Amino acid sequence: MNDASSFLAPYHHAEDGRIRVTAEQGSRFAKDVAGDHNPLHDVGARRFCVPGDLLCALALARYGLSTDMTFRFRDMVGPNEAVYFPDSDEERIALRGEQDGVFLEVERAGEVTFDDGRIEPFVREYVAFSGKTFPHYMIPVLREKGVMFHPERPFVIYDSMGFDLETFDFERPEPELSGIELAVDGKRGDTVLRFEFRDGGRTVGAGWKKLVIGGLRPYDEDRMQSFVEEFNRRKDAYEAERDERSD
Repeated sequence: MNDASSFLAPYHHAEDGRIRVTAEQGSRFAKDVAGDHNPLHDVGARRFCVPGDLLCALALARYGLSTDMTFRFRDMVGPNEAVYFPDSDEERIALRGEQDGVFLEVERAGEVTFDDGRIEPFVREYVAFSGKTFPHYMIPVLREKGVMFHPERPFVIYDSMGFDLETFDFERPEPELSGIELAVDGKRGDTVLRFEFRDGGRTVGAGWKKLVIGGLRPYDEDRMQSFVEEFNRRKDAYEAERDERSD
């Protein structure tokens, strides 16, 4: 990893071209950096997985930020699983595990920067936006389609994301949601969010993020609202405890 990964140091261990993320590290990144309180990122969760946004951030720190990039998640990374980051200048890079299975595929094109002053704000702004996807951005489109995820055991996972930047001349490239689509196929749903990167009142790029929802069922407003209330209660309790620790 280069210097652009310095702010990511608390959230992974790096050694011999591979990284490992403990459940505690992954959960802290999800909650503290992304504001993502998806139960899949709770320490002790039965199906805990390393946040996809953390893997993307580590890839950007390792390979730089290109103007045109796509990330495709092929498998979930469990706590302490090794992920190998090969030395590569290729346009397509596969991050693999110890059994040679692919966790993440990265495609890149265009100009590239390794400037920490560009990569860190890009990562921070994107993951803060991305963390709002579940459940806040999803609720209106779920209601419109008449479906919802399982409120007791939500299964909402990252499938892919990509972006096209017009310039690296930005300070805080904040994503703004421009559209959201949901395609339903039985108990599975594919959600695509589209957004623009805005900086100082101008558009500096655009992107998209795709999520897969499992276990869809008929929409129930009362159960969905109860889920949101409990989600917000857990989020507020975590943040209050975190703030108390930092005092």
